[in-house]
Amino acid sequence: MGMTITEKILARASGRPRVSPGDVVVAKVDRVMMHDVGAPGVWDVFQELKGKGIDISRIFNPGMVWMTEDHFVPPPDPKSAENVMIMEKMAEMYGINEYYRFGLGAYGVCHTLAYEEALVLPGQVYVGTDSHTVTTGALGAFATGMGHTDVAYILLNGKNWFRVPESMLFKLNGSLTDGVMAKDVILRILGDIGADGANYMAMEFAGDGVHSMSIEERMTIANMTVEAGAKNGIMAPDGQVADYYKEKGKSGFAMLNSDPDSEYVDRREYDLRKIEPMVAKPHSPANAAELSEVEGLEIDEAYLGSCTGGKYNDMVQAARILMKAGRRARARFIMVPSTTNVYRRMLKEGLLEVFLNAGAVIGPPTCGACIGGHMGVLGPGEVAVSSTNRNFPGRMGHGTSKVYLASPMTVAASAIEGRITDPRSILGR
Repeated sequence: MGMTITEKILARASGRPRVSPGDVVVAKVDRVMMHDVGAPGVWDVFQELKGKGIDISRIFNPGMVWMTEDHFVPPPDPKSAENVMIMEKMAEMYGINEYYRFGLGAYGVCHTLAYEEALVLPGQVYVGTDSHTVTTGALGAFATGMGHTDVAYILLNGKNWFRVPESMLFKLNGSLTDGVMAKDVILRILGDIGADGANYMAMEFAGDGVHSMSIEERMTIANMTVEAGAKNGIMAPDGQVADYYKEKGKSGFAMLNSDPDSEYVDRREYDLRKIEPMVAKPHSPANAAELSEVEGLEIDEAYLGSCTGGKYNDMVQAARILMKAGRRARARFIMVPSTTNVYRRMLKEGLLEVFLNAGAVIGPPTCGACIGGHMGVLGPGEVAVSSTNRNFPGRMGHGTSKVYLASPMTVAASAIEGRITDPRSILGR
């Protein structure tokens, strides 16, 4: 029996010739990410360990760590500002040089930044203090989120134990039709398997449909695998991925693929040409429905941003809708590019003006309203359509607000019309 790409990565990292689902291995971790919500929690664990007499004066390898300030920046309250100060202290104390700070050059939402700066390579084991660390699996890495205690242990020891997950295979065939995006694909899949349909499993995506997508679109799919409970989402790297890393000056990484006779607990196929625009109705990303079921529902806010929907390609596709419509939004419209790189590129190419002409408020790179932190949180009973990844009760503001998750194109179309709108109705004008 062959091995899946997930199994191959964990076997290499643990020094074993092969592993099987259910095996518990101690694997070397290649990269660790911390942000302004996770790093302070790790710091707290370090202080507890120090109180028990454990030496926390140095970490295993400062070069394996990178940090960014993204969740509550610019800080909306004193606690958020204090968290940034803790990160500064950790960077100085441990010699962490890959540190992306707001207001001091390039920074932004961690999962987009990991891709843009080529901070993680195919074949690596990558952990972060954020559940959506799974995003980077789109580049062929084993990427997963971990809690503060686990990350603290990894920082001190350079390794951690992992239970090798079972794998589910999703074969994507064909290519998407205009007006449909990767967000619609993953919402369709989440609706099919449910919020616990992949608990502690690897969700692997393959097929010519994957190769037809840009890397950023693949990232959207991997990003939301955790909404089905997955340990990781992953796609085997192809020529597009190899070319990307070559442009970034990276080499020597492992281009791993699953063996043809790999074992999967479930196999599903999707014809991308048949995928319709989707939404996730309140209050679960798995509460998916075709957009036609809720089309015309009036909204108070349209929010475009986050690691799921604030990437450059997301902005380009949303801008297409705005330019086609040629008028201002009828609902409160907030756009937050996920990184300064996205912001700068939009400025250079005139896309910021497109959003401004549509009446959008443009914010600095931040997780912001996605986590109900700032930059457009919702009030009691308000309804929003959002390109983010979660719509739990109170996730984006008041506990009685309602969030409909959708693609960036759907968010833009809905902003223009003031109600949930199929983007194809604007593209076809």
